[in-house]
Amino acid sequence: MARLHLFDLDGTLLHGSTAPVEISRQLGLEAETVALDRAMSEGRIGPPEYAALVHDLWADLTEAHVSAVFETAPWLARIREVWAEITDAGEYCAVVSLSPSFFVERLLAWGVHAAHGSRFPAVPFTEPVDPAGALSAAAKVTVADQLCAKFGVTRADCVAYGDSSSDKDLFAAVPISVAVNADAHLTGLATYSYAGRDLWDAHELVRLPGS
Repeated sequence: MARLHLFDLDGTLLHGSTAPVEISRQLGLEAETVALDRAMSEGRIGPPEYAALVHDLWADLTEAHVSAVFETAPWLARIREVWAEITDAGEYCAVVSLSPSFFVERLLAWGVHAAHGSRFPAVPFTEPVDPAGALSAAAKVTVADQLCAKFGVTRADCVAYGDSSSDKDLFAAVPISVAVNADAHLTGLATYSYAGRDLWDAHELVRLPGS
């Protein structure tokens, strides 16, 4: 049976940062977004409120800004190599993230089979964001189930990679998980833990013999 590898983005594929913070840095609004990140991690706002607030903050965002962020973001090494190896082994990989869809979906060009983020309008924004489209920790599990149906696997065939409280529900729903540069929220929950800047080394922890 093939497996489905489910990757978080912020703090996992991106080392020590989030897509919203990197986007806001391009606009000179990093401090404002860091404050919003802290408010959400502390439970003072939820994903819908967060999505609405960063959408307003990014009123001047352009496609050039997004491209620059994607090219210069602090990605882990060998992401594309891991996804190519997963594909060559007859398995599947997907990114499921609370970050904006217009950023997450760019990873499709790197060979991931599916990429799901909080639904945002296209850049530059000409319409408001629908807060109902913001993903949550629980929604990650729902998306994972949809992906299982798409690829013909079950939760029992899934491997989750994440770093924070937004990954707790998914870690609890699948049999194998890898905490990547994780915070205290995932202590004791993950099957494996990895600290470093190379995704290949994290993937090696769950790589099947002969693959």
